[in-house]
Amino acid sequence: MVMNIRKSMRGMFRNRLRTTLTVSGIAVGVMAVVIVSSIGELGKTAISAELSGMGLDSLVVSAQEGGRSVLADEDLTLIRNVKNVNNAMPLINTVTEGRLKNEAFTCMAWGVNEDADNVIDLNVLHGRLLNKGDIAQGSLVCVIDETIALSIYKRSNITGKTLTVALGGASYDFEIIGVVKNGVNTLQNMMGGFLPDFVYIPYTVMQEALNTSRIDQITVRVNESDGDSEAIAASIKNILSIEKKNASVSVENLQKQKDKMNNVMGIASNALSAVAGISLIVSGLSIMTVMLTSVSERTREIGIKKSIGAAKSSIMLEFLLESALLTFTGAVMGFALGTAVSAAIYAAMGFPAQINATLFFALIFVSGFIGVIFGVYPAYKAASLNPVEALRVNH
Repeated sequence: MVMNIRKSMRGMFRNRLRTTLTVSGIAVGVMAVVIVSSIGELGKTAISAELSGMGLDSLVVSAQEGGRSVLADEDLTLIRNVKNVNNAMPLINTVTEGRLKNEAFTCMAWGVNEDADNVIDLNVLHGRLLNKGDIAQGSLVCVIDETIALSIYKRSNITGKTLTVALGGASYDFEIIGVVKNGVNTLQNMMGGFLPDFVYIPYTVMQEALNTSRIDQITVRVNESDGDSEAIAASIKNILSIEKKNASVSVENLQKQKDKMNNVMGIASNALSAVAGISLIVSGLSIMTVMLTSVSERTREIGIKKSIGAAKSSIMLEFLLESALLTFTGAVMGFALGTAVSAAIYAAMGFPAQINATLFFALIFVSGFIGVIFGVYPAYKAASLNPVEALRVNH
């Protein structure tokens, strides 16, 4: 076997330019698969992080009776006491009109408490978030998305400005105490501004403005490392069903929705990788061409080997190994280059670089398989040459 490998390597370097071009073609194909796959994984990681930042890895609790919410402040305590619940935040929301610097815009007003940052990842750019004092006193203060500030003031730091929000048929003037950025901003940019801008205000102010003591929903962040979110959801639903006898209690697991989206992203990534992998088939055809040319150039050599007793299987193995070595060398080079480019892309996006060992071995196997498949015919042709006819060939 070692001797056959040496012979195959000598065969590879008979025409170095041709070998270099062939290996480069395979390397480019493998590199394309690695880069496309890495970009797909990066997309999944980035979107998953953004969705988590929006609170889409949590549970959303609602309870209605006669079409109206029956959740109240005391239910927060009940839910927080459930095992493996990290935090629970009251949530009241409405789409309304905001006015800033005499410019009107559509916004989503979210009534939240001081725990908003524990449920939704709010990156504070300027100012601060809502605190317990704001909630307890019903202060007319708010936190806004950076997109609002940029669209109207062309700068992000507008703390201290006054934002007018329409609630319950009246207008309320809120002091902007903070400007934040979260995953919603990314989705807003992706969807061309289809999603409304977000404004966060004390939920107690929302209750007063809407003349209600109820809470629309309760968002629950769970300790995923300590418990199953489905089991936690079932526990919450059971407790509230007992407490709210005639109410229809619903606990939606947003983690499942996020998992479904990640699965869709994974399928899309695999499909793109498969399309990029077509280039490997093209490389396989070039390998067959090169190997057929090699057989033609070495016809006399093959005739001499067969005339002195070389077995048909030995000659066939030599050419198959040469074909496999070409693809193996190209695959290793392509994976190295693809990984380097992918690492640069990850670094530019602010994510740690990753080396996919599974993808490496898969590409090596597939490339080797393609090399053998497309090398079978040239190898068979070489092994089937008639030694007498082969020795008559002059080059």
